[in-house]
Amino acid sequence: MAKPDPRTQDASTPVVWLLTDNKPGHRNQLKGLGNRLRVLAGASTYWVEASRIKVPLWRALLASPPQMDASLPRPDLVIAAGSGTHRLLLSLRKLRGTRTLVVMKPAFPLSLVSGALIPAHDRVQSGPRILLTEGVLNTITPLARITEKREALLLIGGPSPHFDWDDDVVLGQISHLIGQYPDWRWTISTSRRTPEPMQERLNEMAELRITVVHPEQTHEDWLSHQLSASRAVWVTPDSMSMVCEAATSGVPTGLFELPARSGSRVVEGVERLIQGGYVAQWTDHASVMAGRADHDRSLWEANRAARWVLESGLLPKAHRTNPRLQKGAQP
Repeated sequence: MAKPDPRTQDASTPVVWLLTDNKPGHRNQLKGLGNRLRVLAGASTYWVEASRIKVPLWRALLASPPQMDASLPRPDLVIAAGSGTHRLLLSLRKLRGTRTLVVMKPAFPLSLVSGALIPAHDRVQSGPRILLTEGVLNTITPLARITEKREALLLIGGPSPHFDWDDDVVLGQISHLIGQYPDWRWTISTSRRTPEPMQERLNEMAELRITVVHPEQTHEDWLSHQLSASRAVWVTPDSMSMVCEAATSGVPTGLFELPARSGSRVVEGVERLIQGGYVAQWTDHASVMAGRADHDRSLWEANRAARWVLESGLLPKAHRTNPRLQKGAQP
């Protein structure tokens, strides 16, 4: 049930439980935050699969913890992402010396937990126990240096409730880029939501300077490795996580153009990233390909969230022994 940090645990090490429903997006957010808490505070992180622990509603309401794996050390902080983890999180909220943190906007009152990390586009009022993030957390670390090689990465999603998907529109923009920049190499990565006809048409584009990669051909660290080898990245806007991962890398990032649906919070979040200068629109494709600094503001929300967790006292002060953190340095 619990997968511990492989490092040696001692009494001075803060313990963080990461409650997961194993949905990739939620797990990615937890991993990104957990990674930064390990770096900044020396925390040991333990994965807890919520689906394996039955929590009746009464336990959540009364803050009565269920029986947990005896090998788990007592947590200083419990972090949960995904509605499937919320009953377990609430049942643990009164454990002595333990604080609780929810990632994303929950259905329960925020007063029931110690803190919350919520995307600004979820339209929640800011407060002392709430950090509003730009987009969603992820595991990508900003690159210290962008490659000079003329290599571009295209991240292709698929139909979603937030944008009107059109194979022809996306393929037209891909073809335009490849035609405009004939001396570049291109890696096109599709997703599980990419329509089969679109997959087939992209496969037909593969040649010496164009590589098409399907989801089953990638691994956990594939995206970070590919971003580090890219001088430009283009993303379809239907996936907030893909957009945020690309923007966090620091590689000049542009968005393919798709008609947005009104009232979508994801559309609002993407617009915030554009207005904040973190990503560029299709009309600015020349700037993205030139690597100009018109939209090079840094985005590293996992790091900002981890620092907020420490500054808010959600991990015990006695554990903040990292001298670089005390000086405000970036590890």
